[in-house]
Amino acid sequence: MWNAVLEWLPGSIRTVLSRLPADWTSRAEEIRVRDGRPLEIVAAGDYTFVEPDGSPTLRIEAAFRPTRDDCLKLLDRITNHSVYTMEEQLRRGYITVQGGHRIGLAGRAALERGAIRTLQHIGGFNLRIAREVKGCASALLPRLWDAESRRLHHTLIVSPPQRGKTTLLRDAARLVSTGGWSGRTAIDRRDRARKVGIVDERSEIAAAVDGKPTFDVGPRTDVLDACPKAEGMMLMIRALSPEVLVVDELGRLEDAEAVMEALHAGIAVIATAHGRDADEVRGRPSLAALFEARVFTRIVTLAASGPTGTVLDVRDADGRRLPPSRPAAAPPATLERKGATGC
Repeated sequence: MWNAVLEWLPGSIRTVLSRLPADWTSRAEEIRVRDGRPLEIVAAGDYTFVEPDGSPTLRIEAAFRPTRDDCLKLLDRITNHSVYTMEEQLRRGYITVQGGHRIGLAGRAALERGAIRTLQHIGGFNLRIAREVKGCASALLPRLWDAESRRLHHTLIVSPPQRGKTTLLRDAARLVSTGGWSGRTAIDRRDRARKVGIVDERSEIAAAVDGKPTFDVGPRTDVLDACPKAEGMMLMIRALSPEVLVVDELGRLEDAEAVMEALHAGIAVIATAHGRDADEVRGRPSLAALFEARVFTRIVTLAASGPTGTVLDVRDADGRRLPPSRPAAAPPATLERKGATGC
């Protein structure tokens, strides 16, 4: 994984990071490149700068500093040598590359009628490393299943950025597609397997390349890649007849309206949103209507600190905390051990 990530970086930065100790490469969540400033690695709530010989350091004056030329070469690589074909991605402030790694961009905003048209003079890059962790949602899914109706609950996964929710969402899609979470027998699995539709606006859940997922999202899963969530959900409903819709990072009013359409079409929704807890998300004007309508009958909150992906609690639409479905260790330890991250 680490070597594949390094392939996106220009030679000088790649050489430095190829010498970074395994303790850091196995846990790394972000590589932060800033023009003329220290090269930084972020991992599970910790960070370090990197010396030219690859040694971790907190001494700013000792750190390797990428040059303007390094930044231009990095931009050239991630835009496939054509910045102009990436105008839409630049306007949104990030580019997702093969493998599902999202590279955030910082520079000068060029405005048009008060809105961002593109970014110029880009001198800051945040390469967020995506990792696949199979089985991390196994302990959670039984708590999202309604045995009486034999359906999955409409579920919202809430967490601050970089706490593992995309990793958890990806594995949930895979397990729902196979029914593999539900029991040991083939009959159990077949009974609970569902057709899944993923609307992957940022290309992070499935990391599709030329329309084909590079992450395992399950055999009964269709992926609509690089499509705005609201439009994608409506397309899925009209054309692909999913039984479960999976979307990451609800945030706009039209996203909420599309979730309501899915609800009325009899489709279960598993979604994520940024926030420390349900109350914080409920306060967002674009999503408030979903809470008022009690759409989400399961709200999963991930911990803001500690091991990445830790499930803090699962509550119903009335805010009642649900007991764990099994005494086994929760998936976060697996996420942390393997260094997985989500956004």
